[in-house]
Amino acid sequence: MSTVNPYSYLNTSNTPSTAGAGATPAPAAMPSLGQADFLKLMTAQMTHQDPTAPMTNGDFLGQMAQFGTVNGIQGLQTSFNNFSTSMGSNQTLQATSLIGKSVSTASNQGALAAGGSINGSAALTTASSDVSVQIINPSNGTVISKMDLGSQAAGAVPFSWNGTNSDGTPATPGIYQVQVQSMVNGTPTALTTNIQSQVSSVSMGAQGVQVNLAGGLGSVNLSQVTQIL
Repeated sequence: MSTVNPYSYLNTSNTPSTAGAGATPAPAAMPSLGQADFLKLMTAQMTHQDPTAPMTNGDFLGQMAQFGTVNGIQGLQTSFNNFSTSMGSNQTLQATSLIGKSVSTASNQGALAAGGSINGSAALTTASSDVSVQIINPSNGTVISKMDLGSQAAGAVPFSWNGTNSDGTPATPGIYQVQVQSMVNGTPTALTTNIQSQVSSVSMGAQGVQVNLAGGLGSVNLSQVTQIL
């Protein structure tokens, strides 16, 4: 039985030509096989098989099983891509309902509007004898206000800064850092904070749906939104 080159039955029109008689031809890229190519190769194999030793039923069924696997994988990939696109569009559509609403995100920064406040909560894993909140000007690291929340049980500890300095004067609108600290057995511990912000818009990026926050706070991934208020 003569040897059949399986790739001779595929399209080779894109095979690069040599630049000259003495030039070494660049190796041709191996063609990728699709469903049609698979069937063409199987037909060629059956046509050129040795009549005295034809393909057995088991061999034929094995070839068909391989074809079914290729077909199934390609169909699954197409279905997954369609599903992924649909999910992304659905998430974006749902996220648009957040525009204009306040959400809580894991952050240590809040935007103060004129006459406004910065609200949020801190996650306290164990009861504390003393919890305090410091508002810091990020431009120079100065603590402009401090609030003592006293003894608190474990859980979410809410807080609200009314936008005034320690001397009672209104603070300049802008972005401020919020630092919450608890005292447990005489040891101060920084707590994770969630800050409330208003959603100005949403967008679809490489990392998924992005929620853009008002006041110059930037954007966060939709998965980082911990609460819709």
